[in-house]
Amino acid sequence: MSPSRAPLVAGAAVAVAAAVTLTVVVWPEDSGPGAGNGASASSRTSASASPTRSYPLSTTPRTIPAVREHTAARGPGWKPAKDSTVVAADPELADEAKLLAGELKIGYRGEKAARAGDVELALGGKGGQESYTLRTEDNRVTISGPGQAGVFYGTRTLKQSLSADDTVPEGVVRDTPDRPQRGLNLDIARKHYDADWIEDRLREMADLKLNQLGLHFSDDQAFRIESDSHPEVVSEEHLTKAEVRRIVKLAQSLHITIVAEIDSPGHLGAVLEAHPDLRLRNTQGVVREGAIDISKPESAQIVDDLLKEYAELFPGDWFHVGADEYQALTVSDPAASYPQLAAAARKKYGSDATVQDLAEGWLNDRAAVITEAKKIPKAWNDGFFSGGSVTGDKGIEVEYWTGKEIGARPPQDYLAEGRKVINLNDEYLYYVLGEPNDFTYPTGERIYEQWTPLVLRGTEPVAERYSKQILGGRFAVWGDFPNAQTQAQVAEGIRMPLNAVSQKLWDPREPKLTWAQFEQLADEVDASN
Repeated sequence: MSPSRAPLVAGAAVAVAAAVTLTVVVWPEDSGPGAGNGASASSRTSASASPTRSYPLSTTPRTIPAVREHTAARGPGWKPAKDSTVVAADPELADEAKLLAGELKIGYRGEKAARAGDVELALGGKGGQESYTLRTEDNRVTISGPGQAGVFYGTRTLKQSLSADDTVPEGVVRDTPDRPQRGLNLDIARKHYDADWIEDRLREMADLKLNQLGLHFSDDQAFRIESDSHPEVVSEEHLTKAEVRRIVKLAQSLHITIVAEIDSPGHLGAVLEAHPDLRLRNTQGVVREGAIDISKPESAQIVDDLLKEYAELFPGDWFHVGADEYQALTVSDPAASYPQLAAAARKKYGSDATVQDLAEGWLNDRAAVITEAKKIPKAWNDGFFSGGSVTGDKGIEVEYWTGKEIGARPPQDYLAEGRKVINLNDEYLYYVLGEPNDFTYPTGERIYEQWTPLVLRGTEPVAERYSKQILGGRFAVWGDFPNAQTQAQVAEGIRMPLNAVSQKLWDPREPKLTWAQFEQLADEVDASN
């Protein structure tokens, strides 16, 4: 479509152009770049004079997740040309600039002034560390933000826009995520994934502006990362520390934090295989699979050795200590079945203390090891109990996954206590290999159309007043039947669910595209296609 020409003024020798710049703002009410969470939509428009008349108003860049605000303008937009380069106004952005230059197959000129045809990366502006502004005008692009992560996300928007439409539209994008934690959780204990496969997932996550990869690497079936403190627990098929450091280095370059997990006091079967004396046994001497005897000081020692070792290997801000499904608490009378646990509870916490209190104290003690390592501890929701003498420390982030387990409490309980919660709702976000226990492989369509961060359990959302306590979510892959799918099948199976999760964590409001349109866009923005 070509722009209409302004009418000639009587007697004038030149035409007067009329051009309009249109701003479409799609922030939720009372929010904007760097503001708090919100879920209701509003839109405003404004117009101002512009000297440009030879182009129609630009359209919003087509990306996943969708940008939250675009100011349209008249102009050709930008695409890389023969002499285009990427420049970094700040040396801290050199890595982001070099990555983008390599992806676009254009040059990198370092800390130089931008020229026509260039992309410039710069630090500055207001908002959160993940917010950014992308300005396209005068045949150049400037991506700026208060932090490196935001500038990096701006480069993802540019990259996707070029993949989808071969052009970055004229105008200004202002963008920021709704939730600070957005990612993928991967069970590498029950199914081994090689380092190259994990690195491929990191690259896909980065393009979707996801920023957390959870690695569950210890379980009953295997312990999958090389250990110096306890090499005897490591399974034959595992990642070496050199491979892990390579994965961590790539993740850091893509502004993704790896959240490692050593689950205890349950799910420790691989560790206990090498230390059978620490297995939990009832009064008949029967072993409870995967459960460690938390009445023994040696149990805490070995788990703490491992926590300290891997807290050093993984430099991110979080570490996951598990705490779910401790089998001692699933019997009708834990004190009768495990009198050693009951005695240890009374000795440590007083005459009225129970086995539940001992388990809750175990969680707090392991969290304290992580806190001492200058990290934030995370734990599964069914490791937090009510009504006992001991309560879970409020500094532990609750990763809510289930309402189906014995004693599992509704998410409102944790939120009412003022706890911070991350959404791993097993109704929508659990990809369990082999589909056991009534699980079915989740679809991107269902996530896209029905799920939001407020839907923590089942299909019903919690009250909006709790929104700011819900820090985000992760899509989770579990290897219950590891041979049910190959690595390639897992990658393909989780592709569209990850796209949908990315969209709903960046902007949880009802999407503007239909699912069919969104699915087509996912193919178009994927540079690997």
